[in-house]
Formats: sequence, C-alpha cells, structure tokens
Amino acid sequence: MIDQLFLNNFKAFRSAGIRLAPVTLLTGLNSSGKSTVLQSLALLRQSYDSGILMSIDGDTDSYGGLLLDGDLVELGTGQDLLHEDFAPSPSGGADPQISIAFTTIDEQQYGWTAQYVPEQDVLPLALAIGPSDWRDVPLFSRRFQYLQADRITPATTYPRSHHQAIGRGFLGARGEHTVNFLRHHAQDVVPEGHPLRHPEAGGHTLLDQVVAWMQELCPGVNLEASEIPGIDSVRLSFGFGGTAGLDSTRRRRPTNVGFGLTYALPIVVACLTAGPGSLILLENPEAHLHPRGQSRMASLIAAAASAGAQLVVETHSDHVLDGTRLAVKQGRLAAGDTAVHFFRGNGAGVEIITPTVAEDGSLSEWPEGFFDESDHTLDQLLG
Repeated sequence: MIDQLFLNNFKAFRSAGIRLAPVTLLTGLNSSGKSTVLQSLALLRQSYDSGILMSIDGDTDSYGGLLLDGDLVELGTGQDLLHEDFAPSPSGGADPQISIAFTTIDEQQYGWTAQYVPEQDVLPLALAIGPSDWRDVPLFSRRFQYLQADRITPATTYPRSHHQAIGRGFLGARGEHTVNFLRHHAQDVVPEGHPLRHPEAGGHTLLDQVVAWMQELCPGVNLEASEIPGIDSVRLSFGFGGTAGLDSTRRRRPTNVGFGLTYALPIVVACLTAGPGSLILLENPEAHLHPRGQSRMASLIAAAASAGAQLVVETHSDHVLDGTRLAVKQGRLAAGDTAVHFFRGNGAGVEIITPTVAEDGSLSEWPEGFFDESDHTLDQLLG
C-alpha cells in the first residue's frame, strides 16, 4: 500500500509530498491539482502496460520512458507536463527533470525521473528505482482500477473484450468493460462475514451484492448483464421489481433509466471486487447521484478499505466527505486509515491543507473554501 507520493516539476506541482491512506479524499477548487495526483499514478500504470516503463531487455544501465498519451491518460507532450516554475535539476544539468516517486507502508521506495523533452509524448527516463519484480506492486498488478470522471453513459450495448474484462480483470478507464466483467463474474461468491457483503442482499453472489448496493442508490432497482449472441457486445438492463436477474419483469435499457445508475455501476463493481492489495483510483464518484446516494457511495468506499483495498478519491461532494467521517465515527473505518487533502491555489503554485479526522469523525480544521459554500449561502439567506 502506498504511504507517500512525491511529485516534482509535474504539472501543478513544483514539489509536493502527499500522504495516501487506505481512503484518501482529494478536494478543492477546479484546476487546483487534484486530478494531477491520480494522473501521476495512472501515467506510471499506462507506461508499465505499454512495456516501456522498466529497463530495456534487462539492462540495468538502460531505462525506459513515460508514455504521456495512452488509454488511461492523455497528457500531451513534455511541455504540457512540466511545471511552469520548474525546479532545476538536482544533478546540476541544464535541462529540468520530472519525477514521480512513492514509498509504501513496508518502507519500500520506488521512483522514476524523466528527462524533459518539449515536443515528445514519450519522455526517456534518466533514473528508475525499485525492486526486481514489479508484479508485486499493486499499481502494476491485476488489483488496479482507474475510473475517470468521464465514465460510460447509458447505451444499448457495451463492448465484450475478453482480454480486458476477463484476462486482466480491468473495468476500463471509463468503466466500459464493467458490464462484461459482471456478466462473467455474476455468480462469484462473496463469503459470509466479508466487509463488502451487504446485510440486505438477496443472496451470496456478486450480482446479489451489486444489486443490494445499487439499491442504496436507487431503492428497488435490479440489473442483468447478458451476452448478445453473434456480436462482440453485451447488454445491460434494469428492472424495478425488487428481484435480481431473470426473475425480474419489464426490463428497461439504460437509455430509459438515466445517467446516475450507469455512472455509478463501475464504481460499485470496482469496490465490491476489491481485496487486500487492491489500488482503486476514483474521479468524482458522486457524479449524477442524489445526496443520499453520494453518502452511500462513501459507505461502500469505506467497506472496500476494510477489505484491504486502498482508494484514492477525487471528490467535490461534502456528502462523500461526511459519509467518510460517519464511517469513522461508527467504527467502520479507522481514523488513521483516512487522509483528507484540500488543494488551493496560492498564486505561486498549489497549497495543500490536510485536516486530520478524529475518532468521532470531527476534523482538526476547516480552512476557508473547504466545503463552506452552504454556510455562506445560508448566512446570506438569513441576513
């Protein structure tokens, strides 16, 4: 599990050290650097998947590169990535360097330092630090999911990629492989006593659990994921009869239900299939959800952390924040297993303020601009 993330000359950050916990919430105004934190980790994974991140052909004196444009993130070229007020190279060289590094809770260190090349979308590495076997790192294993804010929208069909959904267990950066993943794993068993098992679920399968958690967002909803014979697509349908799968009647295609359920489904599946060593990056899990659904989403995130996963969440929702605080107060999530970061531009870069969460769910501080707009509006209404 990642304990500290370090970014140097990387987009919004000249130099930053950011603590990551089992549940990390990244909050703040737009364009304040929240997404950059997730993008840095996604960039490493993208470069790893492309085969260019590590040393070439086992040559310890030869390093790979960072792939800036790919399936997970599209960051442009070196000049798009380099922080405007960049720090000089530690080695004293004329050209700046861009680095991403992290440490884990077992005190392992990993780092990648790339050479700045303005017009290239692959930046060559000048230095890489890490173990001989990268497969043990959750960021580079099957236990990784990254779900962007721009997720799948309601559609009549979704792709059926065996390689992505079944072979890699990857839901897709937009969640596009979620329906096929769920179709394949619908009957997987979620055992008794598992932190993610919903107390109101109608059974012990993954589909039963998905339905139960989706009903937290929309009471009475159920769903079915099925193969479409003869083409490389799968179909998702919703019902509102209170039962799951084929027993439901009057199935409705996602285009007749709305955005909220389709947007939320990849997050629900990602959390429910998380386990020890999983790393899940989530952008705006609250999108298109009612405040009650946003709070319930926080409960699911806390449950996934209790199952041993690490979740880094970018959010603009005070309901996600409060739902996380409530999970701490109710003992479903340890206070020390949370990290809340508030990103705020200060004219010269990004200021990161980190209130701590106490055992009763209270915060050590409430900086100006940190989920205080309701209070400001109420003051004006009552004034």
